[in-house]
Amino acid sequence: MTALWTHKTAQAATGGQAVGEWEVSGLSIDTRTLEPGQLFVPLKDIRDGHGFIPAAYAKGAGAVISEHPITDNPALIVPDNLQALEDLAIAARQRSNAVRIAVTGSVGKTSVKELISVICQTSDPTHASIKSYNNHWGVPLTLASMPENTKYGIFEMGMNHAGELQALTKIVRPNIAVITKIAAAHLAHFKSVKAIAFAKAEILSGLTKDGIAILPRDSEYYELLAGQANRVLSFGWHEKANARIVETTLSPTGSRSVICIAGRNIEVELPLPGRHWVENTACALLVAYSAGIELNGVIKALKIIDKLPGRGEVFTLRFDNKTVTLIDESYNANPQSMNAAIATLGLNEGRKIAVLGDMLELGPAEAQLHADLLEPLQDAKIDLVMTCGERMKNLESVLPGPMNGGWYTDDISCFDGLKALLKHGDILMVKGSNASGMGKLVAALKQQTHADNNNNKKDNAHVL
Repeated sequence: MTALWTHKTAQAATGGQAVGEWEVSGLSIDTRTLEPGQLFVPLKDIRDGHGFIPAAYAKGAGAVISEHPITDNPALIVPDNLQALEDLAIAARQRSNAVRIAVTGSVGKTSVKELISVICQTSDPTHASIKSYNNHWGVPLTLASMPENTKYGIFEMGMNHAGELQALTKIVRPNIAVITKIAAAHLAHFKSVKAIAFAKAEILSGLTKDGIAILPRDSEYYELLAGQANRVLSFGWHEKANARIVETTLSPTGSRSVICIAGRNIEVELPLPGRHWVENTACALLVAYSAGIELNGVIKALKIIDKLPGRGEVFTLRFDNKTVTLIDESYNANPQSMNAAIATLGLNEGRKIAVLGDMLELGPAEAQLHADLLEPLQDAKIDLVMTCGERMKNLESVLPGPMNGGWYTDDISCFDGLKALLKHGDILMVKGSNASGMGKLVAALKQQTHADNNNNKKDNAHVL
């Protein structure tokens, strides 16, 4: 085991008091996923993580960080666990020569982070945020977990209030900072989309002296963002973009595009459908170019990149003697990402059904923003739209009769209604904010398929 932290290095980084001699291979804040030999960091949220320290030791934790005295097990005693985690993160940054890449945006930040990670892995040791660990504990946890020999460190940063990104970017101090897109998200906490742009621009305040900002050239807020950085490169369809999308051909299974970077036309084939994935890829390639990565090997890696859970994964559902294609877009939603998912559904042939759950945190304009989805639905020639949740009533009220698949209060009633409406050969897309229950709906559809398949196997076992 290569030690990520020892009692000596952790003590020096945090100013805490080490108990015993120990070394750990990684960090964890959750005893459910903690692996033997890791450092358990109990944080305070809905519950105080200190209560899980006995469980952490029982699962083989190499040590724990604690604000309370521990004398009989390996530990690091500190005044504040979250501050200790940030201290470890800063120490990890200072001891490594890694190129640090920070990614934020109203939409696409996890997708772009994953693309950059795949690209960097073709070159050298890479460390990246797992899942969507992008908040006040997720970012320092990711940085504190970064091995010293890392060449590329990739950090996703999220926010829903002003000031959050400023704190996170000062911990990471990125060499490259990316803003994927500015859109109407978290408007419940901001007066306008322009205010969101200013909040997203906070990520640029932590750039190193010679750091590079990667910005969306097609955004109406491009000049605002560009004014916050010394060195700026851009991506998009705009003729002045440094990574310019020259042309693209979209299909239900992916795309073929030409992207021009530094005067060189690069042909890119993606197994990820949708115009938004082309834009994400242009951004990721520009990051790679800025980091000095040779792009030839990158193009091959992009051809086989996997879809992300809840962001366009495709499944075949089989139940009630029907076969249906499910496009799972259930991981969160705002008007921009809804439009992208709807447009991608429209690329398919066959009866197209959109199941849409509430978009949350949109503030006073939420009613209109939900109703405004009608136009992209009509443009994409979606055949049937099922709406779910109180806010989606605003869309349901403007849907033309033949397109209106009904309004449902929650994921459970929507599941029952959907089963009754589905026909063999349908293409179904499910999307909504995390709290809308659309993820539960997708899980129920998969479970129904699993149950029906098991029943069919049992029935067939009795056939002679």
